[in-house]
This record gives sequence, structure tokens and C-alpha cells, in this order.
Amino acid sequence: MAPLLLLLLLLSFSSSLSANKFTVGDQKGWNPGVNYTIWTNKHKPFYVGDWLVFYYQSGTADVVQVDETAYEKCDASNPIRNYSKGRSYAFELNETKHYYFICSYGYCYQGMKLAINAQKLPPPSPPPSHPSSATLFSAAAAIFSSAAALVVLRLV
Repeated sequence: MAPLLLLLLLLSFSSSLSANKFTVGDQKGWNPGVNYTIWTNKHKPFYVGDWLVFYYQSGTADVVQVDETAYEKCDASNPIRNYSKGRSYAFELNETKHYYFICSYGYCYQGMKLAINAQKLPPPSPPPSHPSSATLFSAAAAIFSSAAALVVLRLV
């Protein structure tokens, strides 16, 4: 019984501490005609350790990381990073700060720009109190009976 409880506790902690991977623009990717403000609001909050994955068409778009002033002006002349090779770019949010990305192919003026605020990962939830032996037995019995019912259904 104790190993089962330990496994459940580990799974609950690991899921709360894992980084998320976000495809910028979802199915539409990093392309003109996508409202990235709506996309950001849909997916926030973003945390340190999360990944942004940009999918774009090679030769028609790029991903340029800029500061806030350049973001507001769609100015890619002094980039922090510029990525235009291939058809995708993965970027890890590795600090607690604001990140700004634009496309330097002229689409920034049409809204192809992204502002992200990466926050510190919240502390994990406290572990649940230790359940009594009767509670553990009831949980194990319920799991066993469900598994047995599935086996019976497969046999029928």
C-alpha cells in the first residue's frame, strides 16, 4: 500500500513542477493574421522553464527577440536574438522577466509580435495529510474492484 501512495504523491508533485511547451499561435503557428495578444491571454500565466515553439515558413518569416522599445516600434535593427534558419524555433523562458518577439519581414506592423511575461514558478502544493489505514484500504479496494470489473468485461 505504501508504495502506491508514494507513487501517487510523486506523480502529483512532478506534474506541478514540469515545464510547459507552448506552440505560439497554436495550429496557426507564427504567421501573419494571428492575434498574439489573444493567444497570450489564452495561455498565460507563463513560468520560468516553459518553452515557446515558433513554427513558421522558411524564407517568409523569422523570430527576432527584441527589447520593449523595439517591440513597440517593430524595429529589428538591434536584436537580442534573431532566428531565421529552418522552419521552427524553440525558446526557453529562462528568467523572470518580460520577453518580446517580432517578425522582421514586415509582418510585425500587422500584429505579428508577441509579448510574454515569465513568472517565477509557484511553490508546490503541500502534500496531503497521511490518510488512515482504513482510507488506504478503501482506495485500494476501489482500484482493485474497478480493475477486476474491466477484466470481467473483457472476458464477456
